[in-house]
Amino acid sequence: MLTRTAAERKTATGGQLQAAVATPPGGIIEGTDGTLRRAVAPKANGRHVWAEDTATGRRRNLSYEEEEAFWAFAAIEVLRLTGIRCEELLELTHHSITEYRLPTTGELVPLLQIAPSKTDTERLLLVSPELADVLSAIISRLRGPGGTVPLTVSYDVRERVWNPPMPLLFQRSIGSETRAHTPNAIRNLLINALAATGLTDAAGDPLHYTPHDFRRIFVTDAIMNGLPPHIAQIICGHKNIDTTIGYKAIYPVETIEAHRAFIARRRATRPSEEYRTPTEQEWDAFLAHFEKRKVSIGTCGRAFSTPCIHEHACVRCSLLRPDPAQRIRIEEIRDNLIARIAEAEREGWLGEVEGLQVSLAGAEEKLCQIDRGHGQHTAVDLGIPTTRGDR
Repeated sequence: MLTRTAAERKTATGGQLQAAVATPPGGIIEGTDGTLRRAVAPKANGRHVWAEDTATGRRRNLSYEEEEAFWAFAAIEVLRLTGIRCEELLELTHHSITEYRLPTTGELVPLLQIAPSKTDTERLLLVSPELADVLSAIISRLRGPGGTVPLTVSYDVRERVWNPPMPLLFQRSIGSETRAHTPNAIRNLLINALAATGLTDAAGDPLHYTPHDFRRIFVTDAIMNGLPPHIAQIICGHKNIDTTIGYKAIYPVETIEAHRAFIARRRATRPSEEYRTPTEQEWDAFLAHFEKRKVSIGTCGRAFSTPCIHEHACVRCSLLRPDPAQRIRIEEIRDNLIARIAEAEREGWLGEVEGLQVSLAGAEEKLCQIDRGHGQHTAVDLGIPTTRGDR
């Protein structure tokens, strides 16, 4: 609910601001059903667009509303897709985006470099397609006339020092200057985004989130979807796996201890030659796995050396990332399934109806995934900076 509302707020305020810019002062803003009029504000900052409510006369700063909605959306998406700390979020720069080229296919894999923070450990995170969309939107918004992200100084509240000017990703324009977002600003963005959802807790009070809550949600979601806890530990930058497990919601301690004891026993009984450097053939087989992920209606996200749990019935699989270009094919599959269910019910083939309904639910879910991502996956050049040695 929070992520959907944040995305809808960003889209709505952006469209409202564009309509207001195209409206002459004093005119009714298109798309507002006559409720908003472009305000005549000669003394206002020329960078801001104001409107007034036709019923109450109350003025609204549409530029500020659009900016707040965008940065709330950006903060929520980056926090939930990376699991990084708020301090690390505010230290992300244009230089944090790097890449790795697969040796076999030449495919570029984007990575996000996280600067040392609480544990003084630098780490790299894989940039998912969803995260790439958000980063590209941020960079497109910040780029100046020369195509570069402005250099901005920031204050480290923990070290109590001013950092040198950097192309920070979380910066905003205030007056004639750019300033870095602060931890308080991120918290206020979350408060306003949650207020827009109307969500409440068990006691009926407004729901409250902190930036660190997204870190716990990230770990919970990752482990529940099969990521080993020790890998989650590395991604989060924890020194101790107990910290990672503590972030996982409702995860039994007995399961962790039993699993760790099992791994220790298994390693003790296995021959030492199993723990060796993989051969070229094994490494080639590993890389070939990623070359075979493309299927007719999208991309398979199945892990290396794991069996297909749906016997290649991809439309049922939650690991399939549907390709928007194949929407017509998926719609044909859905319509065919509906017709087959009707035929099975008509002929009395009740043993087949249940299986077809599972496939139908999978096809409809794939269409919903495409609809949720419609219009967000725009190819944008991230402009990955080069070091001096690469020039």
